[in-house]
Amino acid sequence: MTPEQMRDASLLELFSLEAEAQTQVLSAGLLALERNPSQADQLESCMRAAHSLKGAARIVGIDSGVSVAHVMEDCLVSAQEGRLLLRPEHIDALLQGTDLLMRIATPANAPQPADIEAYVALMAQLLDPSSATAVAAPVMAELQLQAPRVEPTPPAPVIDVASETPEPAPRKNKRTTEGGERVLRVTAERLNSLLDLSSKSLVETQRLKPHLATMQRLKRMQNNGLRALENLNVHLKEHALSLEALEALEDARRLLAESQQLLSEKNAELDEFAWQASQRAQVLYDTALACRMRPFADVLTGQVRMVRDLGRSLGKQVRLEIEGEKTQVDRDVLEKLEAPLTHLLRNAVDHGIETPEQRLLKGKPEEGLIRLRASHQAGLLVLELSDDGNGVDLEKVRRSIVERQLSPAETAAQLSEEELLTFLFLPGFSLRDTVTEVSGRGVGLDAVQHMVRQLRGAVELEQTAGEGSRFHLEVPLTLSVVRSLVVEVGEEAYAFPLAHIERMCDLAPEDIVQVEGRQHFWHEGQHAGLVAASQLLNRPASQNSGETLKVVVIRERDAIYGVAVERFIGERTLVVLPLDERLGKVQDISAGALLDDGSVVLIVDVEDMMRSVDKLLNTGRLERIARHGNQAAEAARKRVLVVDDSLTVRELQRKLLLNRGYDVAVAVDGMDGWNALRSEDFDLLITDIDMPRMDGIELVTLLRRDNRLQSLPVMVVSYKDREEDRRRGLDAGADYYLAKASFHDDALLDAVVELIGGARA
Repeated sequence: MTPEQMRDASLLELFSLEAEAQTQVLSAGLLALERNPSQADQLESCMRAAHSLKGAARIVGIDSGVSVAHVMEDCLVSAQEGRLLLRPEHIDALLQGTDLLMRIATPANAPQPADIEAYVALMAQLLDPSSATAVAAPVMAELQLQAPRVEPTPPAPVIDVASETPEPAPRKNKRTTEGGERVLRVTAERLNSLLDLSSKSLVETQRLKPHLATMQRLKRMQNNGLRALENLNVHLKEHALSLEALEALEDARRLLAESQQLLSEKNAELDEFAWQASQRAQVLYDTALACRMRPFADVLTGQVRMVRDLGRSLGKQVRLEIEGEKTQVDRDVLEKLEAPLTHLLRNAVDHGIETPEQRLLKGKPEEGLIRLRASHQAGLLVLELSDDGNGVDLEKVRRSIVERQLSPAETAAQLSEEELLTFLFLPGFSLRDTVTEVSGRGVGLDAVQHMVRQLRGAVELEQTAGEGSRFHLEVPLTLSVVRSLVVEVGEEAYAFPLAHIERMCDLAPEDIVQVEGRQHFWHEGQHAGLVAASQLLNRPASQNSGETLKVVVIRERDAIYGVAVERFIGERTLVVLPLDERLGKVQDISAGALLDDGSVVLIVDVEDMMRSVDKLLNTGRLERIARHGNQAAEAARKRVLVVDDSLTVRELQRKLLLNRGYDVAVAVDGMDGWNALRSEDFDLLITDIDMPRMDGIELVTLLRRDNRLQSLPVMVVSYKDREEDRRRGLDAGADYYLAKASFHDDALLDAVVELIGGARA
């Protein structure tokens, strides 16, 4: 590349950056002028932006940019001087010019010369209606269709980093912000590496604390040694010592005193160094983290314009108001929020806001209002998006549920408002009867929920009939750092993100109850399932003999569960360290982190863990959590494994045995039962014969061949009552054969007592 070509490429890059900043100013100013055409400050701002772009285009040699910016400037100057009152058609044309300028600055999407000529002609006609110049409707329609801004795809993510966040105002060049701060271009990978190194530096400085504590302990020990030597000297004065002995004793005292003085000085220096190092490391980490943070306004570029244009295309007047634009959020979070926010805004315009005629009939202003508010709360980014539209037609939702065969009509009629609104987040669910360019495919709210969950956040919908609806989103401020509760499970540390924790509690033995064979505790007026974290995470069961049980209560929408841990270590702010990709998805774990002492902690994937808890509760494969008051009694209960592919039969047998005092686990087929037998201890196996994957005969045959299990009593319960079927089961190794045709409560329980005795050992 020649020096001239390099210079031209650099100038084009400068013009692209200039256009990006100035078109944002133009869009914001023009939307404000649409509501009040006489705002002098907005007119001045827009005129200066157009003038700056015209000058920049002239320097770079882009004649099309000069032409478009010039006619826009003429229109704005005429409005400033009072010769022209900006009407909706003027605003529309100026916004089209803004889009054209951005396309001109993007070589891959540059407009055709005919588009430029058509636009100049359009502006000439608007400035002088008596002009004979006419604009072909098809040409302008095509121009309008091509108007949306298209960002060029960079070869790698590049981030502008400044010590102060620049305001969205005109920039003179890419090297400085409005406040004069220098701006550098840094790749996202390098910025991530800087944050990683700074977090490790912060952790390393924390390791000085235990070393310093050891040095202080050594100092105390040396001080005690010096006192002991002084006491020895006092006792030795009563004895006649040689001159050499006295000199040796004095040398020992002197050397010990000097070493103590030196140790005191070095300890003080080390203490000062540790404090200074930790402070600098903290500042380094905070600064690196701040480089990743951007104002929430960065994700809103073009959203106000999008709402306005979409409303006009649907025959509606809609305005978007934004609060908390300067709220700082991680760049990665901002990128992932853009799509769901766009879905929600389009949904509010299309489904929520009524037409001007409908709004007037309801006593509302013609213009609909959508409010988007961003704020920080407890380490989370909280977004509230509300509209003053019609709300959600609950009866239409109910009819759609029945029509799509998602629920019987009788059940749908009894659904509460909260339950009905939940259906709106299902894939493919829509209230539109036909598919349009805006909606009807049922992917909007489903996509929103999916993206929010990827961010480890939550979304809720509330509505008031005839008054509007409100979406409440909570996501972490950053994906690089997570505020967590660190607990101990199986003598290892695990972290639960605070965003998913409902509460922490200590349960007394009497607070744990058995409901249908499962452990529960009372939480906010309902029973919540209780599971041991050691079972979920495959860690050794706790041997803690404390009087209370430490429980973390986790929530995902309406589902609430308790996870029993060994102890609470405390809240920590953890720097997220992604797991090696070669590990794939680790069950119930999302990432890793380092604690202050440099030890590793695994961060729990709460959403994944909720599914694991639900699976354990449904299969009945729960390990008993030791209830300290009744631990001996619980251990003495005999365990029975029920294997049957029929849910009805399986539950009936389980409840009968539970009511008689036995400890019961269940399996859904022979393979599931075989896995349970190999991993747990049982006193009796009750199995069906006809089951998928592995039938009862195969299961019993395998059991009798296993050295550990071959003496386990086995009962076969089957619908087959023929003599050959009975003989087949007994020949395989069953101790008892019971036909379901003659099955009744006493027959089963009497057979169990005959085989293994009562429920208590």
